[in-house]
Amino acid sequence: MLQYSVTCTLIIMGSYSIGEALKLLLEKSHWAPKVTELRMRDEWEQIVGKTISKYTRNINLYNKVLTIYTDVAPLKQELLLGKEQLVIRINEYFEERVIEEIQIK
Repeated sequence: MLQYSVTCTLIIMGSYSIGEALKLLLEKSHWAPKVTELRMRDEWEQIVGKTISKYTRNINLYNKVLTIYTDVAPLKQELLLGKEQLVIRINEYFEERVIEEIQIK
């Protein structure tokens, strides 16, 4: 019986590429949002540009809501006005809908 279970598992696992298997693991384990947040922090400068990256002190992603922290009032105003475009840019960067709303603090 154990041999059948192992064989069945190997057949099922063999039908996925490594990328697909990792994506499935992330989805099933609910780690995907945290991995996305970590990736967003690492690639923040590439996503928003050098200036915005330099003057934002932290970002958090929770339940598809991105919270951006900055102490620079003009940047805060600019981000508030451009929230919709930033949502689009981030989702295009990740090639999926990773955020739905942005909060600026």
